[in-house]
Amino acid sequence: MRSKTPRVVPSSTRPRPQELRNSSGVFWTGGVSGGYESMLLDEDHGWLLVGGKDHIYLLRPDRLDLPSRSVYWPAATEHVEHCRLAGKSLETDCANFVRLLQPFNKTHVYACGTGAFQPQCTYLHLGPSTEEPLFMLSHAVESGRGKCPFSPREPFTARLTDGELYAGTSVDFMGANAAIFRTTIQGSSQHYIRTEAYDHNWLNEPEFIASFSIPDTHSPDDDKVYFFFKEKAVEAGQWDKRVYSRVARVCKNDVGGRRSLINRWTTFLKARLVCSVPGPSGVDTHFDELEDIFVLETKDPQNPTIYGVFSTSSSVFRGSAVCVYSMASIRAAFNGPFAHKEGPDYRWVEFKGHIPYPRPGACPSETYDALHKSTKDFPDEVVSFMRQHQLMWEPVPPLGGRPIITRVNAPCMFKRLVVDRVEAEDGPYDVLHLGTDDGKVVKVVSVTTDSWDPEEIILEELSVFKSPTPVLSMELSTKRQQLYVSSELGVAPAGAPETCSRFFPSSKRRARRQDVKYGDPWSQCPVTEDDSASVEEKSLYGVEGNSTFLECVPRSPQAELRWTSSSKTTEDRRPLSDDHRSLHMKRGLLVQRLELADAGLYTCTSHEHSYSQVLARYRLHIIPNHSLHPAAPHQQSHGPSHGKAGPAGGALPVFPGPPPPASLPGLRNSWLPQHRSYKDLHMVGSNSLSVDEYCEQLWYREKRRQQKLRTLKLKQESRKARQRSLWFGTNSSWNLWFSKFRAAGRPQASESQTGNKVLQSVSTSPSIQKSSPNISLNWFNREEEPENREVSDSIFTWTSRRKESEQAQKQTKGETNSPPEPPPTAAVV
Repeated sequence: MRSKTPRVVPSSTRPRPQELRNSSGVFWTGGVSGGYESMLLDEDHGWLLVGGKDHIYLLRPDRLDLPSRSVYWPAATEHVEHCRLAGKSLETDCANFVRLLQPFNKTHVYACGTGAFQPQCTYLHLGPSTEEPLFMLSHAVESGRGKCPFSPREPFTARLTDGELYAGTSVDFMGANAAIFRTTIQGSSQHYIRTEAYDHNWLNEPEFIASFSIPDTHSPDDDKVYFFFKEKAVEAGQWDKRVYSRVARVCKNDVGGRRSLINRWTTFLKARLVCSVPGPSGVDTHFDELEDIFVLETKDPQNPTIYGVFSTSSSVFRGSAVCVYSMASIRAAFNGPFAHKEGPDYRWVEFKGHIPYPRPGACPSETYDALHKSTKDFPDEVVSFMRQHQLMWEPVPPLGGRPIITRVNAPCMFKRLVVDRVEAEDGPYDVLHLGTDDGKVVKVVSVTTDSWDPEEIILEELSVFKSPTPVLSMELSTKRQQLYVSSELGVAPAGAPETCSRFFPSSKRRARRQDVKYGDPWSQCPVTEDDSASVEEKSLYGVEGNSTFLECVPRSPQAELRWTSSSKTTEDRRPLSDDHRSLHMKRGLLVQRLELADAGLYTCTSHEHSYSQVLARYRLHIIPNHSLHPAAPHQQSHGPSHGKAGPAGGALPVFPGPPPPASLPGLRNSWLPQHRSYKDLHMVGSNSLSVDEYCEQLWYREKRRQQKLRTLKLKQESRKARQRSLWFGTNSSWNLWFSKFRAAGRPQASESQTGNKVLQSVSTSPSIQKSSPNISLNWFNREEEPENREVSDSIFTWTSRRKESEQAQKQTKGETNSPPEPPPTAAVV
């Protein structure tokens, strides 16, 4: 039913999109909230349509960095409110996500969106101009039920052909009633035909993947539409949740039955698609779940080549595979025996009974019988047979009996597929562009070896998007030699046209051509394993007992890195394998707990098939641990009256206590900085610097940094002391103790001297505790810069604290005051 929109939605010009350059080109990210799952490319007019959330965008394929145009097409306000009340998200569900863009004629595009779980469709007017399309929506909006799914995340397929839309989608809010529809969108009538509802023999929780119109004979009455999907297998048993991939077909001129199957398909048949690797004893490894289908057109329009991407449903391993099918094998399965349930256990078996005439599934045409001009003319016996028999007994096998590409236990899975047939020097090849679930595009060519086994050759692997995100859709432009990839982040071209070009037979540019099947990379890549001396040798330094990382990045994601090492005493290179200390990683080699014997030359070599190439060479030097811990004799005091001569000849007070631990092998010195990068260690041995000289420079820089921190801290302490000076003036016990301390020869503090070292001690004198139980005392001894080595005045500061335990306060109340004594202990900070 058609309804008028309250207003015309005009086109608008969006701001310039953000440019995010990567290896593939320029991203287009000018949309709103992602959802770029539908794309439509028109190479003749030179535009690319992208469907998103509440918008349709018009891009220029050759310049994605140019400002894009868009039309705003939101869902009705009442539909958004109903969607919200149903518990759906306003951001991810309750909006109009454009899921369908199909060419209607030369000037219009048929578009459908989810409409906040109320599907809606309309026409997008582009006009005949190639320079500046009109790009505006039609005034009328019609219901999209049976044309577009309710949910923005539900898989579906649709194909507009001859003014009729063939779609595989659900028709309810919960997505439980899925069917294959045909809806007439031309004219005032809205006639439709569909599969039987809620019948598992027809469709059992399907997920639709793709649909294509493929002619069967030269007569247009025999044209059929093929649907590819996956569903729960009804033949696997009631409790078995196995998933099978299917191919189904319907006749274009099917109008339903006369007395039975009214407005239902009378030519609907389906067969299983098999993609498996043959195993021992007839046990095959199956890739059951279909992910994507691509139909590669050939010179014969009746026999295109079918490419399919499959994944495993097994919990044992993850894997992806690509299988190829011919239309001859698909037609053979539909012309074969039917599957049937019979017997006491009601199992699926091959139907061997009488098959009525005309054969069920055949289109009414003059090819078979001129008397049957419509499906309404079919005998009741044929219609009754079709109601019970939709499944074919024989599956559809792949060409060669096995996949042409397999990937098992890989970090990514294949999700999308586009195929391009190109000419090479030794014949045509099909180049497969495989989109992954982490935002990569893998370009692969499958060749047949001399033993007739398929072999995959990976031409290129591109990370299209900066962050891992599943590839949603891909469109290939053969005219511009460009692949366009969409995801939730935006749209980007995969691969630059200048990296590869079409082959043209010519006597020129022979050096740029390489045979795909028998190509020899040794003739074009000069730096090989035998020519490793041309690779620069880099020097690295590591500390004994620490770890080091040798970086080596392969130029091909499919290459394998191998490491060899040779010591100083011998030039023989020995291979390095993973052990308790060496760890091979994707970007290099990690050597843990370095030993002196690890010093030597390390070589990184890339291996792929029969070709190897040296990528990096490192000369590793090991710094002994004892070199970083020079001897520092420690003189321990044996009494409170002994002292140690300072740098200026003065006597420094020596406080009894345990000496600091001596430098031991494997332990870091306290004066060494704790967080230093390996690039600092590279300076050792260069510029005529010894280890001691280099460490002295590090110590000097660290002292300068700590000097500023101490100066700031002393200023803060002085400010607090002045604020509490009034309290100290009234405390006679404190004044008495401080005067004795001054009389003992302690010089006053000088505020102008900076860069001093702090000595801190906590007084435990009983007299101080008696007079002021809430006082703890700190010593601060500040020394000058290392170049002056003059001892500055010592200052005495305090901090006030309140005892939290009342029991300690009761103990101090009964004690009598006594003359204060100097603090007996000191600890170096």
